Amino acid sequence: MKLTELKYFVLLLLSLSLAFPAESQVNAEQCIIIGRNVLSMDDYMLSIQYFNQAIKAKPYLSDPYFYRGLAKLYLEDYKGAEEDCSLAIERNKFKTESYKVRGFARQFLGKDSLAIEDYDIGLEENPDDKYFLFYKGVAQTEMKRYAGADSTLRHLLRIYPKFEDGITARARLRVLQGDTVRAIDDLTEAISLAPASLNPHLLRAELYSRRKQWGEAIADMDEAIRLQPQETDYYLNRAYLRYNNDDFFGAMADYNYALELHPYNAAALFNRALLRYEVHDLSRSAKDLEEVLKIEPDNFHARYNHALILLEMGQYREALKGFESISRKYPRFYPAYYAMAEAWHKMGDMRMAMTNVHKAEELIKRYVKNPGTFKLDRPSIMAGTSNSKGFDENTSEGGEEDENDLKVMEKFNQLVTVSPSSAPQLSYNEKIKGKVQDRDMSVEPEPSYVLSFYESPRSLQTTSNYFRELDDFNHGGYINAPIRLTPGEQSPETDESAEKIFNSASYYEGVIADGKARPADYLALGVARMMLKDYPAAIDALNKAIEADPRFTVAYMARAFARERDAATREEEPGAESVAAQIRRMEAMKELNQVIADYDMALSLNPRLIYAWFNKGNLYYSLGDYTSAMQCYGEALKIDEEFGPAYFNRGISYLRMGNKKLAFIDLSKAGEEGVIPSYNLLKRMK
Repeated sequence: MKLTELKYFVLLLLSLSLAFPAESQVNAEQCIIIGRNVLSMDDYMLSIQYFNQAIKAKPYLSDPYFYRGLAKLYLEDYKGAEEDCSLAIERNKFKTESYKVRGFARQFLGKDSLAIEDYDIGLEENPDDKYFLFYKGVAQTEMKRYAGADSTLRHLLRIYPKFEDGITARARLRVLQGDTVRAIDDLTEAISLAPASLNPHLLRAELYSRRKQWGEAIADMDEAIRLQPQETDYYLNRAYLRYNNDDFFGAMADYNYALELHPYNAAALFNRALLRYEVHDLSRSAKDLEEVLKIEPDNFHARYNHALILLEMGQYREALKGFESISRKYPRFYPAYYAMAEAWHKMGDMRMAMTNVHKAEELIKRYVKNPGTFKLDRPSIMAGTSNSKGFDENTSEGGEEDENDLKVMEKFNQLVTVSPSSAPQLSYNEKIKGKVQDRDMSVEPEPSYVLSFYESPRSLQTTSNYFRELDDFNHGGYINAPIRLTPGEQSPETDESAEKIFNSASYYEGVIADGKARPADYLALGVARMMLKDYPAAIDALNKAIEADPRFTVAYMARAFARERDAATREEEPGAESVAAQIRRMEAMKELNQVIADYDMALSLNPRLIYAWFNKGNLYYSLGDYTSAMQCYGEALKIDEEFGPAYFNRGISYLRMGNKKLAFIDLSKAGEEGVIPSYNLLKRMK
């Protein structure tokens, strides 16, 4: 989220307030008022920072927890919203809006029964509350309590007969009860009451497509796209409808535009590949599938089709590699053996061809003889399907298969759709804006902290990047410009700024040449050379700074980062393992050990140097040692339990190790502390 200068000024004030006792410096009520105003302007991340300040000042108040929970709800951090609303209710159990928000969050967490309990509490206070009734009816529908849902929605629509969301919810209930005729009537009524309402268009398009009324379904998707033109999935689903309506060029146009919006959308690439295959555009079809496999290496749906195309293009050996990888994963997927037989036949090896034919036929015979014992492998369909389960190792062992798996043989070469519209999306009372979780962001750890002559404000974090030794150094006036600690390596952005750094380096080299150098001059030269990415020269200067002052904590921090970057530049030559490549790798590993030694030395001089722990954790993360990385991030959080980057990096470390539960806790806390990519990652991992 790009902030205005005014917002940065506000954040500066917030960060300064951290240095003083909260009770004496922060007016909690004023923070709540400002936070509510910011929340109403849809700046959810900044509003959370205000509510954090209010909570620090007066943790016994209910309102800041409630409003922070509401902001998290808008950011789709449902677990965080639930927890904050629970804290609000502990402090004031009579604030019914807290039950509404908590119930709503619990619905998205799949806790429908608990959500209904919250709604019932609210309805005891106000039996005719529109949204308590609406959300309760939807939750009952999700739990298949159709009689209860029908009763709740009847009560709702008796009081609010023109409430379009309630009519849409009743339509979905009727769909689940098998009454699609009355469901379409309901949706038509909802659209007439609110033509700009998205959900009834999506649900009606779904119902029309089931009835193969392609033209009517397309009209509804046209309207959905008009209402939300940046939603990639809608173009994919309209393309599917257009294809079934024999509008090949319209379908292709939708896939092309979807890929303009989202260049790495696997479903769009996969479907476009199949359309290109239909017109025998084999090379471009294969290229699209190759892109899918870069994004989803385990997408056997794409791998199988890619191998079939290579087979048709005469690239038999490459095709065989694809089929063999599938048969290794799914040894009872018989179509792969028939395909391998054809490839061997084309290459003139009849013995291998017949071996694979016999293998396929034997699998089929065994299956026909005893289907329960000799199940055939059915690789799950991936390519962006919303209900794909991925590739479970148990699938090929006769594990329980879902409906999608059972039909995969017939569907293996069909287009896929995404985000089925049969389940209308709930929204909390009003339109949600400013959703940073919807922005495309790369999943990378928050960067290490490095010394620089530049200062770089980053995200919404209110930490001041302070550590005592650097502050003492700058206040000592040893050099002509202060040195800053910044997240991420700072490089000159213009010719003018680059020239300043070069001039600074030349100046300190001159001072050193005159024989008047102090440790501070070597440090300044090292920082300048590091900013110019001349890491060997930076390391040499920092070595001399440390030789002159072995307790120079700031220099150890600078040298550690310079050594890490220098090690990263020691790349191997591609191909064979040459002696030179092995030497470079050994030197890089030796240097990484020296990096850890520098951070350890800095920590021995200042055990509370949070940035040394954090940077050390990042080094372990880059080496794939996630356990050690998490230990380092944990040490950083012992020093400062509000250090958002450590929560974020520990969260993605948990994800790397497959611990989604603990990852979500850390990512939620990181988002609360202003690390914006947290919410995007939370949404993607759900």
